[in-house]
Amino acid sequence: MRVRVEQTPLPGIGVRHDLVTSSGRTVGVVSHRNGRRDLVLYDVDDPDACLASIPLTDDEAEALADVLGASLMLGQLAGLRQQAAGLLTEQIALPAGSPFVGRHLGDTRARTRTSASIVAVLRDREVIPSPGPSFQFEANDVVVAVGTREGLDGVTAILAGDTAG
Repeated sequence: MRVRVEQTPLPGIGVRHDLVTSSGRTVGVVSHRNGRRDLVLYDVDDPDACLASIPLTDDEAEALADVLGASLMLGQLAGLRQQAAGLLTEQIALPAGSPFVGRHLGDTRARTRTSASIVAVLRDREVIPSPGPSFQFEANDVVVAVGTREGLDGVTAILAGDTAG
């Protein structure tokens, strides 16, 4: 199962991260420049229409992230995208059936093959920043990658075993 988090700059406001669930629902987080965060739920028939917006304090956002087992890593990387046009950040779930479960990051040759970089791995509630080539993947790891849309799609395909390697 592939999970994609889309990041959209909101000029003058901040940045929005959206996740389309397997049931077709879209949920998002709007991170305002002033530090405020809103959890948003979109209309299933009109993905641009917001059904509900829930403001979150820092403590509430952190608690929700802990509950979901997520990381604020993408928020920290949001500045990268603004500094380098065309670069995106994305969280990519490592499928349990991936040929890279139990293997090293270097075995993927992801950067060489796609020009996208794996900059962190989220495991349980731990963030593993800048994993080296000898880093060993485990089932349910979430890879944080930076690159172009094409490069990120390539990393997703590699990790899923959809490409020859």
